[in-house]
Amino acid sequence: MKFSKTMIEIILASKSKVRKHILEKNNIKCQVRPSNIDEDLVKQSLLKEEASPEIISKNLAQLKANKISQTNKDILVIGADSVIGLGQELISKPKDRKEALNILKKLNGKKHNLISSVCLSKNGSMIWNYTDIATLTMKNFTDEELKDYLLKISDEALYSYNVYQIEGEGRNLFLEIDGDENTIMGLPIKKIKEYLNNYYQRW
Repeated sequence: MKFSKTMIEIILASKSKVRKHILEKNNIKCQVRPSNIDEDLVKQSLLKEEASPEIISKNLAQLKANKISQTNKDILVIGADSVIGLGQELISKPKDRKEALNILKKLNGKKHNLISSVCLSKNGSMIWNYTDIATLTMKNFTDEELKDYLLKISDEALYSYNVYQIEGEGRNLFLEIDGDENTIMGLPIKKIKEYLNNYYQRW
């Protein structure tokens, strides 16, 4: 990257350790300040309006970034959100292992989209956003095989990476993966770096 590390002061509006790790791995230091918005309430409202999974992901990323940037003057804030789209059906992160198993059963043998949106906000307003979509085709598994897979996954990984940890055991679930690995992990870092490079050149 062309910009100086000392120029960057970024807040990550997420408690995701995965996203923080991706940023730090790419030499972008960040403070973590979760937005704590009620994601389920937002999703329910948007679903009533028949919003697509992509629109829901974009809206959530923007809400998170804008909320935190309102109280952090002149500092860039990153908000992000990832959802699974099975056709037009929205599939959110599981709240427990039973729900995780049901999600895997629903995805079993099918093609779905992993949608990751990111928003950069400053002084309470969005200044840039981007959404990337990866397409994954899951192999066919028996219920017992899916249960065995979940036994190998820690709670932290399960609830951080949705129902699959793509750089670990989760890769074995898929027949085909078409998309960027960082997008699947929740943060399309290449586009973020491109934007930040242009941003700091302007300033």
